[in-house]
Amino acid sequence: MTFMVVVEGDAGGWLIDRDALTDAIHARWSEVEIDSMHRSEVRSLAWQFETENGPGETYLHEDGTCLYMDVREEDAIRLAVVFRELTPMDLDLVFCDEGYTFDVRLRAGTTEAGLTGLVDGAGWSQR
Repeated sequence: MTFMVVVEGDAGGWLIDRDALTDAIHARWSEVEIDSMHRSEVRSLAWQFETENGPGETYLHEDGTCLYMDVREEDAIRLAVVFRELTPMDLDLVFCDEGYTFDVRLRAGTTEAGLTGLVDGAGWSQR
């Protein structure tokens, strides 16, 4: 399943610091392969890693305002919280799945447990 964390509305020229995001992914999973070849609009930079739940991949939209995550829900929640931590407080973020069967606002300061609660409260969970 693919999850996304995306800036809602105008990002005002902001884009994620790719190095800081890479460092955060490395901090969580030590074995990370980075593919920096620009393959498409939605795959400008990709990370592949092994999680406790199996292989995972995440990739960044070329405008730096959307992170796609092909991982289990709990790993997507971890990554979404990291993305939020690297985003200015005044930008609105949404966490959702690719089919928009749920979408929740991801506010500054949201924890993994808090985001899990929001997803569960939206009536969706793959667990």
